[in-house]
Formats: sequence, C-alpha cells, structure tokens
Amino acid sequence: MNDTIPAQNAPQLSKGALLMIEIALAIGGFGIGTGEFAAMGLMPSIAGNLGVSEPQVGHVISAYALGVVVGAPLLAIAGARLFHRHLLLLLMSFYALANIASALAPSYQSLVAMRFVAGLPHGTYFGVAALVVASLVPPNQRGKAVSRMMIGLTLAVLIGNPLATWLGQSMSWRYAFVLVSGVSILTVVLISLFVPFNKQQIRNNPLLELKAFNRLQVWLALFIGATGFAGVFAVFSYLAPTILQVTGENKMWIPIVMAAFGLGGFCGNIAGGWLFDKYQFKAVGGVLLWSIFILLLYPQATSELWSISLAAFLVGTIVAVSPPLQTHLMDAAPGAQTLAAASHHAAFNTANAIGPLLGGLAITAGFGWSSTGYVGAATTTVGLIFFVIALRLQQCNLTGETVTG
Repeated sequence: MNDTIPAQNAPQLSKGALLMIEIALAIGGFGIGTGEFAAMGLMPSIAGNLGVSEPQVGHVISAYALGVVVGAPLLAIAGARLFHRHLLLLLMSFYALANIASALAPSYQSLVAMRFVAGLPHGTYFGVAALVVASLVPPNQRGKAVSRMMIGLTLAVLIGNPLATWLGQSMSWRYAFVLVSGVSILTVVLISLFVPFNKQQIRNNPLLELKAFNRLQVWLALFIGATGFAGVFAVFSYLAPTILQVTGENKMWIPIVMAAFGLGGFCGNIAGGWLFDKYQFKAVGGVLLWSIFILLLYPQATSELWSISLAAFLVGTIVAVSPPLQTHLMDAAPGAQTLAAASHHAAFNTANAIGPLLGGLAITAGFGWSSTGYVGAATTTVGLIFFVIALRLQQCNLTGETVTG
C-alpha cells in the first residue's frame, strides 16, 4: 500500500500554491539544518564555555545524530496513522521546544542530552516533507521536487550555519539555538497557512509499514547513506579547528569557509535532483566516486586559506548523493514510504555519528586535523561497495536473473 498521494489524484494546485508549499517546508529544513550543524561551527566556543575539549564537543554532534537515528523510525511508525500536515506541525513544534532546551542547558552533560532530544523529529520531518512534495508532481519530476524541498537544508549550511557561528562568537553559542527555535516556530505558522489538509491521504497501519520496509534493497540503500556520507561529516565536523590549527587563520574566517561548504551543498543538492531524474539509481554511484576523489584531495588543501575554502566547497557538493538516494528509497519501499523516507535521514545521521567519531579518533591518535579527509575517503569506499551490490541486485531483478552466492 502506497502512502503517498498519487500525482494524478493529488489536490489540484497552482504553480504558486505548490511553490509556497515547497518554501514552507524548505524553511523548516533550513531551521533543522541550522540546528544540526550549529555545534560544528561553534566547536571552539562551546568547548571554552563548558570547559571541555573540542573532540568532546564532537560528542554533542554525535548525540544529535543518534537522536535522528532513534527518532526517525520510531516517530515515522508512531505517526503512520496521522495526516501528513498534522504530523509536520507536531514535529516542528517539538523541534522548537527542544532547541530552547538546548539553549538553556546548564552543563556539558545536559547539552548532550538535549541535542539527542532535538534530533528525534529530524528524520521524520524530512521524510514526510519529501513524500508531500513528491506526491504533488509528475513521476519524472520527483527528484527535482525533493531537491527543491531540500534547498532549505543546503541553505542552512550556506547561510544559517555561518549566521549561527557569527551569532555565537559575537554573543553566546546559546543564541544560535534560540535562532533555530525561532525559525521552527515560523515554519509551524507557514505549514498551517500553506500545506493543504488532504483528507484522501492513505494512512498506513504501522505494523504493515514495518513489514513492507523489510526489503534488502531498502537496507542496502540505508547502508550506502550511513557509510557513503560519513566522510562529509568527518571533514565538516572538524573544519573550524582545522582552520585555526592547520591553516593558521583567525576565527573570523570560519563562517566564510563554512559558507563555501554551504554553497557547494546548494549546488550539489540541485545537481543531485537532476542526476536522479536523468540517471536514476546509477547517479548515486557517480556521486560516490566523486566523493572519494574530493576527500582524498582535502588533506592536501588545508594549509592555505584559498585552498581550504575551495576544498570545503567541493566537499559540500557531495550532498548531491542525497536527493537520488532519498527518491530511490521511496521507490524501493512501496507500502512503507513514510518509514523509508524518514530512515534515509536516520542513515545520514548514522553517518553524522560515524564521521565525527572516526575523525576524532584519527586526530586523537596523532594523525592531525587534516587526516579527516582520508578517514572520509575510506568510509565512502565502503558506501561504494554497498552501492555496487545494490545495483547488481537491481539489474538482476530487472532481467529476471537469480542472484547466487
């Protein structure tokens, strides 16, 4: 049973109405993305204020990622019977409260706990939002529709994260999470105004959704996301201290280099939607090969400001893997699309946990801040192996072959 609205049965909307839906959902993505990445740009500030090391602040990032991993499947299953509009409103309201709690956290331990809580609605929001926009366009335009909705997340890295970093450096890191809460409240208002209430939406039985989710192609796609994108987080999580310790630049340059990463993410996101509509699942493999090349190049580029800025931009373009993998997952899990779409972001935040953890281990072992690029290339190679297996299975299914071994 498919829980999206078939395009031919979807509410008839004008281009303007569809645009406002996409904008409303993208602003929610902007708020969530800013909240997800805020601690990365403010790593030195948080460490100094709470009296912990920068690698320990990496655990704050990992706690949020773990919250996404736990929350995405649980909330997708719990919300399977809800209308998409109502579920989106609940998720963003929860996110606003969790970020206020993060801003008020009195200690390192409480901040770790609050970031875990804040991560819970992340995956389900993006999953449901992707289902909503994909259901409102023809099938051959779904990749572009998902990428347009995801623009908010890439703009969070381009604009939101540098803004949060500047705000945290100028006042306190706590104000960055206040900003995120404000954007989340704005999203609640916009969803209320523009996202239609579709009474014809099919609402699934949670147990049936779990059963439909249990497919090998679904799990392989999740493994691709969890390992293939870990390299981006390994690099990005430690970009701020790398600029200070390796490049030797003033902290004022951190938001600028972060913005270069965000611009790369913006370009990569648009390219990813186009690539899926043109090449389908094969687009994922192409992006993974590109990722390995860029991550191997990164350590050679950290000594100069211009080169680390360019490298940050190129690492950002790896975001191109997200729209094709997201859309492929929805195709691979008919009858469990809410759970699959949400779990895509759980997989990416498993990457967000793996990347900083392995990167931090390499740094602590004495390999240096730049070694995160090599760590990332290794994890992406694992993702490429999962992709090759998944592509082979897909080709065998299309030709009616039997896979042995």
